[in-house]
Amino acid sequence: MMFNPMMWRRALTLLAERQLSTIPKIPTLYSFLQPSLFLLKKTPPSSPQLPVSTPKTLTQDQINEIESNLSSSLNSNNTEEAWKSFKTLTNNSTSPNAAAPAFALIEAMFKNRFFPPLGVWGPVLVEITRKNGCFSAFLRIFNESCRIALDEKLDFMKPDLASCNAALEGCCFALASIADAENVVEKMSILGVRPDESTFSFLAYLYALKGLEGKIVELENLMAGLKLSNKSAFISNLIGGYVDSGNLESVSATILRHLKGGGKEGLDFSDETYCKVVKGFLQHGGVKDLASLIIEAQNLEPSSVMVDNSIGHGIVNACVNLGSLDKAHSVLDEMNAQGGSVGLGVYVSILKAYCKENRTAEAAQLISEINNVGLRLDASIYDSLIEASMSTQDFQAAFSLFRDMRDSINTDLKGSYLTIMTGLTENHRPELMAAFLDEVVDDPRVEVNTHDWNSIIHAFCKVGRLEDARRTFRRMTFLQFVPNDQTYLSLINGYTTAEKYFSVLMLWNEVKRKVSTDCDKGIKFDNNLVDAFLYALVKGGFFDAVMQVVEKCQEMKVFVDKWRYKQAFMETHKKLRVAKLRRRNVRKMEALIAFKNWAGLNT
Repeated sequence: MMFNPMMWRRALTLLAERQLSTIPKIPTLYSFLQPSLFLLKKTPPSSPQLPVSTPKTLTQDQINEIESNLSSSLNSNNTEEAWKSFKTLTNNSTSPNAAAPAFALIEAMFKNRFFPPLGVWGPVLVEITRKNGCFSAFLRIFNESCRIALDEKLDFMKPDLASCNAALEGCCFALASIADAENVVEKMSILGVRPDESTFSFLAYLYALKGLEGKIVELENLMAGLKLSNKSAFISNLIGGYVDSGNLESVSATILRHLKGGGKEGLDFSDETYCKVVKGFLQHGGVKDLASLIIEAQNLEPSSVMVDNSIGHGIVNACVNLGSLDKAHSVLDEMNAQGGSVGLGVYVSILKAYCKENRTAEAAQLISEINNVGLRLDASIYDSLIEASMSTQDFQAAFSLFRDMRDSINTDLKGSYLTIMTGLTENHRPELMAAFLDEVVDDPRVEVNTHDWNSIIHAFCKVGRLEDARRTFRRMTFLQFVPNDQTYLSLINGYTTAEKYFSVLMLWNEVKRKVSTDCDKGIKFDNNLVDAFLYALVKGGFFDAVMQVVEKCQEMKVFVDKWRYKQAFMETHKKLRVAKLRRRNVRKMEALIAFKNWAGLNT
């Protein structure tokens, strides 16, 4: 289907009473300025671009000097020098004083018929306008630039789509002027600037604000004709216009009408749009109307819609983002009072707020309510709540949430399992670690390995709870988890700190049959394990076992620093004499002599 500029103007009712004769006629030579707006066209050649240097930050003194030069140049009609000052100043357009001289310069250049390409200064002027809010001055420049492009037949002075949309946006939002907005659109039609989704969305806001329902329908028809299928910005601005006018019935009707129209994924509104809706309802309507809107929306939303994309989630989440968690609760209560089914999206927003505020007990209670109505949370919500519980050291809440997740959904539990175990480790709660591990060890969705048992044993040993460490070790081996060098190292260090050297000897008797250079085939006999055994056995006076360790080191080519064990012997057994041992135990005597010879204590 083909369209032409006349249809564009008529569809938007751009001054319908005007005759076409009032539109400036473009000479035949420049008829390319008047193509059909709605035909696909090749990208036109870009406007000449001047070299752009990297913007420099100017000091206030420099800005003052440039503005003074600019003023002098304008007064003397020296447009060349004024242009140089303008470029320097606008390259530093963050200056709050850049707006007035910038607009004055452009007007002076126009007055003196000096026409630099709009592609050079237009984007800068748009940026200055957005930062300083001087829209009336921008609109004046925009209109004059359009006139010059037509009257002077200068295509490079024609505003591009970005400039046109900037002008239209200001007319719709800053001025709320239908006449000015439609004047911009008419100029777009004359100049052959094809509208896009933003063009229609700005007009949608203005027409909704003014209650012009007929024009809104025409806009939607035009978008369909142009095959502009992305209507998210259009609908959002339409809703914004209705909210600002206090027309909440149209807000609800618009949301529900577009849900009926069908997106499989629901409406893709921004957080800003939802916050605007909530503010409008709380100011002009109330919680009751919000609850009714959510209930009706839930009935229209497809079952495939993601929880985070549901209308209920967006509205309740907006309440939370606006700091009104109590209002979010009120919406939930009102939905129940109206007999509507509460969708998961409503609950999820409140649960996430609980996570953020670490109100884990209330979150656990709300989860029970969710389960009671037959809804099921996904694993990510549970993970977030468990993490929040651990961060506040509410371990029982974390355990309760984990059990609920394990029982209610079939999902991987590794993430939450690691969160709990890591939190308990950091808070030095090995007894809870052991109880939790024992509870989950048979669940195939949790990967329990030797490292987890080692963490518990190490934690118990670190706080001197050696009996609990030994009990965990026995439980570990009973469940057929294979101890490794880290397991024994933690136990040895714990026993050594408590001076329980005989227990270290018992460990050696177990380990010596399992040591291997290949950690995949047995216990890795490295320097750390050797050092721990030798030091403890020397301190305990078990020299026969000491020499067994030494022989194993020699066999496996493990380097041993003798100085440390020589020091340990001198600290503990300096008065021990071979003669005394000879009378009591020949084997111990021989082991002592062997150790002293090895350590170099007989020299």
